[in-house]
Amino acid sequence: MGFLHNLREFFSACVKPKEKRIPKKTVNIRVKMDCEGCVRKVKHAVEELEGVESFDVNQKLQRVTVTGYVDAEEVLEEVRSTGKSADNWPFVPYNLVAFPYVKGAYDVKAPSGFVRNVPDANGDPKSPEMKLMRLFDDENPDHCSIM
Repeated sequence: MGFLHNLREFFSACVKPKEKRIPKKTVNIRVKMDCEGCVRKVKHAVEELEGVESFDVNQKLQRVTVTGYVDAEEVLEEVRSTGKSADNWPFVPYNLVAFPYVKGAYDVKAPSGFVRNVPDANGDPKSPEMKLMRLFDDENPDHCSIM
């Protein structure tokens, strides 16, 4: 028993190490889908990807969300192979942005409740506007002394 166990360890050490596994993540993609046939094509393409744990195809938001051990570029290429125009999801929820109406953030084509993710919309933490907003914030430990 001991010889066979050592022999197995020897041969397993000689084999090339496995490729690094892609970490688990969520990939959001914007896909132009007009009908149920488009949704079906995209679902079928995403189902066949290796490492997919779950996915959601939302025709109303024109968004495909894939969760699992997948690469974002691989998912994007697979969805594009269906003939649909697809790119990375460029939007963030409206309530997570400090300045949602800054130039470039507000987009007419964005789904309801979303704005474009641009650096100017988040604001500079050292700017005077952000300091004033933080002055009366509940997370500020000194806010009670001001009121």
